[in-house]
Amino acid sequence: MLRVDFVTLFPEMTLSACRHSILHRAEKAGIVSFYATNPRDFTYDRHGKVDDKPFGGSPGMLIGVEPTAMTLQSLGIGNAEQSRQERTAVVITDPTGESFNQSLANEFATLDRVVFLCGHYEGFDDRVRERFATHAISIGDYILTGGELPALVMTDAIVRRLEGVLGSADSLAADSHSDGLLSAPQYTRPEEFEGMAVPEVLLSGDHKKIALWQREQALKITASRRPDLLMKANLDKRDLDMLSS
Repeated sequence: MLRVDFVTLFPEMTLSACRHSILHRAEKAGIVSFYATNPRDFTYDRHGKVDDKPFGGSPGMLIGVEPTAMTLQSLGIGNAEQSRQERTAVVITDPTGESFNQSLANEFATLDRVVFLCGHYEGFDDRVRERFATHAISIGDYILTGGELPALVMTDAIVRRLEGVLGSADSLAADSHSDGLLSAPQYTRPEEFEGMAVPEVLLSGDHKKIALWQREQALKITASRRPDLLMKANLDKRDLDMLSS
């Protein structure tokens, strides 16, 4: 079973989101478990104050290293190297971190535990990252109010990779990014809607032709919308011929 922890000032926000849809079904099936711990419970201040002004006169407030360290220690997290040895990822949500992608989701799905450090204000004292984090990750080139939403996005991507979470393994294989490309368009009933018809090849029953059409569409859509992905995709001569046609 994968254990997912959220270190967050808003535990209800994260846990309530995990109690719906696929995440909830995965938890009920015993495939994953979710926990949230609030650093406010590990302060010496009677008001549960976890933030303070940064040195150097920068604007905003930072979550301090001491309450964060005590929170992590209560969860059995000692330092980054120990976490790696224990097959645990300690992920700090950080706009300066590496970009989250399908490869990271696949990697985290093979671990025993993932701990998300959900920042707020201007983030964490950087000693939190230095001492405890195995990964600093961003979900995009923009700023959010807190780290809870990025942590939940990553959690969803990770959990759906776990065996038994989705009804069909074929669903994973058909996902965008599963092979480095975006997915081909998909259609369902009715066959025609306001003059827009489903491509005939998908109605032909010829699985070989359908597979070729889907591959060609995936290549062309990726080239149009995310050409950067093609640079990393494993393409053969047939793929290159489709792109040039």
